[in-house]
Amino acid sequence: MAYEKPVTSHRRKWDKDEYEKVAAERLEEEQRLLLEKDKKEPPIKRDLLKPREYKVDLDSKLGKSIVITKTTPASHQGGYYCNVCDCVVKDSINFLDHINGKKHQRNLGMSMRIERSSLEQVKRRFEINKKKVEEKKKDYDFEERMRELREEEEKQKVYRKEMRKERKRKAEGDLEQDVDPDMAAVMGFSGFGSSKK
Repeated sequence: MAYEKPVTSHRRKWDKDEYEKVAAERLEEEQRLLLEKDKKEPPIKRDLLKPREYKVDLDSKLGKSIVITKTTPASHQGGYYCNVCDCVVKDSINFLDHINGKKHQRNLGMSMRIERSSLEQVKRRFEINKKKVEEKKKDYDFEERMRELREEEEKQKVYRKEMRKERKRKAEGDLEQDVDPDMAAVMGFSGFGSSKK
């Protein structure tokens, strides 16, 4: 009898049970890591949205020309530079949209939620606004303002009249200095002034 070699296939055989077991272990490990991560890191508590305490500078670069090269830093390039987000915005409207937007506020550490006002805070704000309106009414007295305007107009009229008289005196003085009195007598006139006085 001849010894027969077992026929071996060149194809690889996969053990499905073993790979299912490995995949199940990997899923369990990922879920365990997610649970540990959730337990370790509490969610980030961001501050409530607050009003801006500085004036936004939109006019400083208005009407100016800038030479930009390859080596010019982003903060000195054309447009408006946000140093919080490290980005350049090309025009003022988009810059305002950016600094009021969610991404910028998040980089500042604020959420887009605002503080809820209490009844006492609202009443206090109404009282402050009422006092401001009353002060403006006291400051703006129509009759007194009209009287001041009339006085100012009278002062302006008097000043203009004096300036006209002074110019006239200077003009007459200049003409009299230019004309030789002997020549004026020979010609038959005493000056270039008008006959009205």
